[in-house]
Amino acid sequence: QYLSIQTNLKFLSITCKVKRSGTFINSLIAILTIGGQQLLSSFTFSCPCQVGKNFYYGSAFLVIPALILLIAGYALRSQMWTITSEYCCSCAPPCRQISPLERKLACLRFFSITGRALVAPLTWLAVTLLRGTYYECAASEFTSVDHYPAFDNISASKREEILAGFPCCRSAPSDVILVRDEVALLHRYQSQMLGWILITLAIIAALVSRCLARCCSPLTSLQHHYWTTHLNNERELFEQVAEQHSKLLIMQRIKKIFGF
Repeated sequence: QYLSIQTNLKFLSITCKVKRSGTFINSLIAILTIGGQQLLSSFTFSCPCQVGKNFYYGSAFLVIPALILLIAGYALRSQMWTITSEYCCSCAPPCRQISPLERKLACLRFFSITGRALVAPLTWLAVTLLRGTYYECAASEFTSVDHYPAFDNISASKREEILAGFPCCRSAPSDVILVRDEVALLHRYQSQMLGWILITLAIIAALVSRCLARCCSPLTSLQHHYWTTHLNNERELFEQVAEQHSKLLIMQRIKKIFGF
C-alpha cells in the first residue's frame, strides 16, 4: 500500500508540474520563436537564385534552426540531465537498484520534456512553411514548366537558370513573368498546405499524448483530485518547515560565530 501511495505521488508530481507551467511556457516559447523567425527572415535570408544553391540554402534555413531549437530544448531542461545521470549513465556504479516502476516514471518525464522541447522547432517549421519564402527558394529549381509554351525553345541549362532566378524576381519577358507568378503561387500553396498539415498533426499528437497520460494514470478522477490537493498542501507545508529550519540553522551558526 505504501508503494502504491508513493507511485501515485510521483505520477501526480510529474503531471502537476506539466499542467502548472506547461501552457504559459509553451506559449512564451512559441511567441519568441515566431519573433526570432521574423527577424532572421528580415535580416539574414536572401535566396542566392543560382542553380544548385537554392535547394541547399532554403532547406538549411528551414531545417537547421529547427534542429538547433530542438537540441537547445533538451539541453536547457535540468530534468533531462537528471534523468541522464540517474537512469541512463552507466559509467558510475549504481548506488541503488532502479525498479521498473521508476523507469516507467522516468520515461513519462522524458516524454513530457520531449513535448516541451518540440514546441520551438514545430513552431519554427509551421511559421516558415506558412510564409513560404524558404520553401519557394528551395523548390524553385525543381518546378515542372514543360506545359508552358514560353519554355518550348529554351535549352535545359537555360531553363534551370531561369527557374533558379524566379525567387529574386529578375527582369524577364512578359510571358516568363506570368509563368513566374504562377509558379510562386504554386509554391506558396504547397508550402502553406504542408504548414497546416504539420499544425494539425502536432495538435492531434498533443491530444493523443494527453489522453494516453490520463489513461495510463493509476488514479480515478476523484483520486486524482485528492492527490493533487495532497501534493499542494505538502508543498506548502514543506516550504514553511524548510524556511523555519533554515532560520534555526542560521541562528545557531551566528551564535557560534559571536560565542553566545
